Amino acid sequence: MSRDPEEVNKLTESTYKNVMEQFNPGLRNLINLGKSYEKAVSAMVLAGKQYFDAVSKIGENVAVSPVSRELGVVLMEISDVHRKVNVELEENFRRFHREVIAELERKTDMDVKYMTATFKRYQTEHKMKQDSLERSQSDLKKLKRKSQGKNASKYESKENECLETLTHRQIGMQKFIADGCREALLEEKRRFCFLVDKHCIFSFQIAAFHDKARELLTENLTSWQDKCSDASNVPESVISMIEGLRTPVSNTPQASPSLQRYNRANSDAMFPAPPAPPQTSPLANMFNQESSRREERESVYNNEDNGLSRSVSMATGLNHIDKRPKVRTIFPHKSGNNSTLLSFEEGDVITLLIPDERDGWLYGELRGWFPSSYCRAYTEPAVNNRGGNPFATVKLRPTVTNDRSAPVI
Repeated sequence: MSRDPEEVNKLTESTYKNVMEQFNPGLRNLINLGKSYEKAVSAMVLAGKQYFDAVSKIGENVAVSPVSRELGVVLMEISDVHRKVNVELEENFRRFHREVIAELERKTDMDVKYMTATFKRYQTEHKMKQDSLERSQSDLKKLKRKSQGKNASKYESKENECLETLTHRQIGMQKFIADGCREALLEEKRRFCFLVDKHCIFSFQIAAFHDKARELLTENLTSWQDKCSDASNVPESVISMIEGLRTPVSNTPQASPSLQRYNRANSDAMFPAPPAPPQTSPLANMFNQESSRREERESVYNNEDNGLSRSVSMATGLNHIDKRPKVRTIFPHKSGNNSTLLSFEEGDVITLLIPDERDGWLYGELRGWFPSSYCRAYTEPAVNNRGGNPFATVKLRPTVTNDRSAPVI
């Protein structure tokens, strides 16, 4: 740094001007932005409160569900934790306003007056000292001109006194400029130290807030995630209730005696199926026995409802095709060489041409008889024109129960 007093004086003046023309206006802008920051956080806290109140309400509503009650409690716990986090955040910004924004606002108003007066006092004193120094220099020049004449000895003592005064004033001027520059630079540093210190305190508070928020949020996070990790987990009491409802409806065909014996022999299996690959129906040979028995059965069928042709006619003519009962097959069935029987695969949907069961047999489309125990009543799925299920991707694994009280299908 230059030691020229004039350069140092310029540094002093520029330091004061920077504080007055840049720092203080910058603080005013910072105060306005800080207030906007507070409003934004307050709005966020309010929105967060409303959001997690809604989450809690959903949790309260689902808490009565027999399978989702635990998840409803989790939603309410999550909501409560976020409320606490929002309260902590709100408290931190109250302190931010009290310890940073309010302090900046107060000190900025005071500092404008203080720095204006300080700078004016420095300039006034500097001008007075500069004027005194210039007068001493002018007096010294006059005495030097006079001492060169005939009466040199007469002005010699006055010249020495003037020179001593000039030297004293130069030293005083240099000391004033040095002290003034030092004070100006310290004034600048005090203001930046204040600003940094206030924001360090705020940063410490925010760091403490995040630590506490992290502790609150992670304390139960693992247990919350565990409770939603398996969407197929159903309480045993609910499983028992559902299995208890698995009873045949009034229009569901009953199993034939042959299949009932098969089911009793395999009672440990919930849904016994014929051995794979599908084999010819064990009842198919019923239609290949002596003609007297076949004629007797056909006679019985023909005597009811005025015969098969009349039933088929009623099914195809009088009844609308959409109103005919349907069944979905649960086992595959092979007719073998008997043309009066119907072959199908597991999962096929068959429209009944004769809606009533005849000795454990049904008559379906494509004109064939098949065992009623190989199928279940089928209902057309409801058409939804409002879009797909957004939770359709949640895969529920099949639930197995060992409840022997459930009906055997």
